[in-house]
Amino acid sequence: MSTHIQISKLNVYYKQAQALNDVNVEIPRGQITVILGPSGCGKTTLLKSINRFLELVDGARISGQVLIDGEDIYAPDVDITEIRKKTGLLAQRPYPLPMSIYDNVAYGIRIHGLCKNGPEMDARVQHYLEEAGLWNEVQDRLSHPAAALSIGQQQRLCLARGIAVEPEILLGDEPTSALDPISAQHIEKRLMNLKKEYTIVLVTHILRQAKRLADYVIFMYLGEVVECGPAHEVFEHPRQERTRAYLEGQF
Repeated sequence: MSTHIQISKLNVYYKQAQALNDVNVEIPRGQITVILGPSGCGKTTLLKSINRFLELVDGARISGQVLIDGEDIYAPDVDITEIRKKTGLLAQRPYPLPMSIYDNVAYGIRIHGLCKNGPEMDARVQHYLEEAGLWNEVQDRLSHPAAALSIGQQQRLCLARGIAVEPEILLGDEPTSALDPISAQHIEKRLMNLKKEYTIVLVTHILRQAKRLADYVIFMYLGEVVECGPAHEVFEHPRQERTRAYLEGQF
């Protein structure tokens, strides 16, 4: 198993409150890693340490290391824009840009200068909409406002927009929590397909979803990593009593 992301001695504070306590974990390449645990245990904080979004939170303080491909993303000379390009984020609720369906996908491609407008751009937009499982539903209305899509379609559009800038890593912060069951199935199916090309890290507190998707599991409780390992080992033979209690629904 190749390590893509290595987190060492990570501590995070929001003003005086400690959200993560000495987290040490390795995230494998080309798999779906699920960060699992009850609400308020630090899952989203850990996820957002990987793309440096924590720095956008007023009063947040961070110490420790987060290495992507061996590079410390918190080193002083690191280009934050490049880090965030490398790590796409799918939030709890979709946030389409106030523009057309086409331009939502093309936006990041243009910003990063990946190609110019024209046939190549058209091909890229189609490709990423197909990757997100949305092309067949929107191909005849690409010029329509993205806000006119259903919330499930908007989330798939945000997925297309995220992968259009060619990241290495996809981060999902409970990306199906605002969706109906059918739309959630669409997103889960796309993520299962996309792990062939990306390292995917998902936050969820839904145990059934974790069991469906996870290749690797990180179980957190009260800001600490209690247990991590291949999904079948954690789910079938948990080593820690707190993991076992959580899986049995005791808290």
